Amino acid sequence: MRVKDIPEFYTRLQALDPEPKGELNYVNDYTLLVAVVLSAQATDIGVNKATGPLFEIVDTPKKMVALGEAKLKDFIKTVGLFNSKAKNVIALSKMLIADHSSKVPEDRETLETLPGVGRKTANVVLNIAFGHPTIAVDTHLFRIGNRTGIAPGKTPLEVEKKLEKRTPPEFMQHAHHWLILHGRYLCKARKPDCWRCPVADLCKFKPKTSSPDSRPAKKVTKAKQSKKKGI
Repeated sequence: MRVKDIPEFYTRLQALDPEPKGELNYVNDYTLLVAVVLSAQATDIGVNKATGPLFEIVDTPKKMVALGEAKLKDFIKTVGLFNSKAKNVIALSKMLIADHSSKVPEDRETLETLPGVGRKTANVVLNIAFGHPTIAVDTHLFRIGNRTGIAPGKTPLEVEKKLEKRTPPEFMQHAHHWLILHGRYLCKARKPDCWRCPVADLCKFKPKTSSPDSRPAKKVTKAKQSKKKGI
């Protein structure tokens, strides 16, 4: 994507959703951290179903440790990799109590010392909880970066660095959410909906997909016609 087209790219996404929000449910910074840890290799919808009942009774590290790993598993057993995730959530909760006065730290390096927290998770928490202009590259952003040409790269970190460099400052705060929502609902993995995409003319993906209604109808052979009529 041409550098001169990037401001227009974001302007159009902003016009559709001026204040984009993440789709994980949470009640405070701590539950946000837990939700993001649980969301690795899982859908936000699936995580929300599990954490709805959980966050009604657990909203602090102390309460999570008191709940215990076994009972936590009962709440999150529908979430992928729930065994290892339960272990990490209990361990990170104990670290927050012991080392951070039960508060979620506000810097990436410290967040990444917590069990189950990698760079992507840290960036999400920093962006949503603390308003840092971070960009967390998941499968959606990695695909968008390469498919559109806005930030091509061979690794998530390479795409992240290019997005940080090429995204104008005025769009940085919400860039992560605009891109992830665009990838989730329009620029989908198997087949993007180019025909209803607001930035299709700026995107380098080819060939563009067309509307299902505009595609020519399939020819019906005489054999198929006879079969339908029961001949």
